[in-house]
Amino acid sequence: MIKPDVLQRLIDFRKERDWEQFHTPKDLAISLSIEAAELLEWFQWRTNDEINAQLQTDKRIALEDELADVAVYLSYLCHDLGIDLNQAIANKVAKNAQKYPVEKVKGRADKYNEY
Repeated sequence: MIKPDVLQRLIDFRKERDWEQFHTPKDLAISLSIEAAELLEWFQWRTNDEINAQLQTDKRIALEDELADVAVYLSYLCHDLGIDLNQAIANKVAKNAQKYPVEKVKGRADKYNEY
């Protein structure tokens, strides 16, 4: 996920501004949700063709900024809670492999309790 040197830059950036006091886990989770909603706005009311066309314009920068905002808050939250995001993802993939065996779900969008 995020490279250690980039994470350190984020941590230093926050520390220099004395923002740790505002970054409680609750507030980071709220901010993450808000930024994820802003990310959705980039896609709202657009067809796949319109989205693909916008990716070829300067509007792509706005999408990259929203993705970065989501990643920043997620990085702060994981850092502050002592969660190794790469390990958490690996654990979740293993759990999902159990819940969604290939032979039952390949090519299907059903939830695990629907097949």
